[in-house]
Amino acid sequence: MTTKFNNQYRIKSTRLRYWDYGSNAAYFVTICTANKTHYFGEVVEGKMQLSQIGRFAEKCWHEIPEHFPFVALDGFVAMPNHVHGIIVINKPVETQDFASLRQNHNKFGPQSQNLASIVRGYKIGVTKHAKFLQIRFAWQARFYDHVIRDEDSYFRIAEYIQINPLQWQDDEYYL
Repeated sequence: MTTKFNNQYRIKSTRLRYWDYGSNAAYFVTICTANKTHYFGEVVEGKMQLSQIGRFAEKCWHEIPEHFPFVALDGFVAMPNHVHGIIVINKPVETQDFASLRQNHNKFGPQSQNLASIVRGYKIGVTKHAKFLQIRFAWQARFYDHVIRDEDSYFRIAEYIQINPLQWQDDEYYL
């Protein structure tokens, strides 16, 4: 059932409860365009033919580690109306003197080094470039994620990303 807040409908979060999205882990991310509009190109004979903004979306993706040095990237594909990718957060473990440990750790600390901030930065970069080129472009407000918990899941997702253009007509985002 949909709930209301301030007399407006609220969409329930798809995020895992009690999961720290800034913690070291691998994440499968899907980011859709607004109204699932085909901004990034088209699939032709099982291969993605990227548009100008599609090429830039791919370039921006590969530049994420330049802005977030604790991030490694794996599989990525730009589809006509969405992108899929694997983001691996791998922050170094810091050791501190016992006396410097805080007693009251604020769970609402800085949000600049988590999955949402990485995706937000990526979306901003692509959007700014589209505006610079005077290309009408918009993202869906949210994104989908899946915490990859084991090696089998990791390889299955990486394969899914790689063969996604071949299965475009069966894709849930196919319009």
